[in-house]
Amino acid sequence: MKYLLETTTCSRLMVNDPKVEARLTSAQVNDDVFTCFIVKGEIRYGVERLPIGKRRTEIEQKANRLFSLLPCEPIPEEAGDYYGQLKYQAEQQGTPLGENDLWIAATALALDAVLVTSDSDFQRIVGLGLQLENWTK
Repeated sequence: MKYLLETTTCSRLMVNDPKVEARLTSAQVNDDVFTCFIVKGEIRYGVERLPIGKRRTEIEQKANRLFSLLPCEPIPEEAGDYYGQLKYQAEQQGTPLGENDLWIAATALALDAVLVTSDSDFQRIVGLGLQLENWTK
């Protein structure tokens, strides 16, 4: 299986969540586990927003470590097609989703990957074959 780790899952790895770490360890044996540049950008943005100091330095080091170990896939061209469909579907349901979340979901679909997230917003767009897993449970 292919697993695209979304921002919430990457954040849980950065705080050493034992359930997420255990699931990651078991998945890495036979599966392809990665994130995408949109997730990396969201994590980097979160770091940039923090005031300069010890906490920011620690979180930045954790982010650097995570991204040195976790492959970061580019956004494939096909994601644009899925993005348009997902955005339209969400609008039709009256449940719009943030742009980054739409692109992350579209990327998972284009790469035929399971989206690993604890963000319940993604439940609203499970159409088009989007598969979700929550490794925090």
